[in-house]
Amino acid sequence: MTSEFIDTGVMDAPTADEALIARAVGGDRVAFGELIERHYDFVFRTACKWCGKVSDAEDVAQEVCIKLASTLRSFDGRSAFTSWLYRITLNAVRDMQRARTRHGRRLDRYAEVAPDEYLPEQEDAAASRELWEAVRRLPEQQRDAVLLIYSEGMSHAEAGAVMGCKEATVSWHVHEARKTLRGLL
Repeated sequence: MTSEFIDTGVMDAPTADEALIARAVGGDRVAFGELIERHYDFVFRTACKWCGKVSDAEDVAQEVCIKLASTLRSFDGRSAFTSWLYRITLNAVRDMQRARTRHGRRLDRYAEVAPDEYLPEQEDAAASRELWEAVRRLPEQQRDAVLLIYSEGMSHAEAGAVMGCKEATVSWHVHEARKTLRGLL
């Protein structure tokens, strides 16, 4: 009897992240360090896109690393680890922005943009800066949807998983963002 499906056992093997997470949750500091090292650039790049300032992104990335130590146990594996990490990073960005506003140290978050290495290469640098400055001025949900779709290249479904909403809601946020951006630009 021939079968098109051959069980290699690979599907049952945990991914490298899953193995590191399991070890880290069990108290393995080396595994936790490896997990941080493996995803630090991802966290920093994400924070840089949302914050617009490298120094703020560094602060957020450090905060996320600290938060991971206490929240890693809450990762339940229902979504990809990177989706869960996105949510933690976005929450850290928002917490930082709220804290600055609350403490009256309102800063011009839109004056300094992420370095060109974090902007799409196909666009002129000046036009990119203007566009991303405008995107950062969008309402929170619209901004998140646009950055996830156009900057990270996620599908609407993937962005919905990160944002904790339905795919159709992400599409609506993108549509509203386009209308808003027309007015801003």
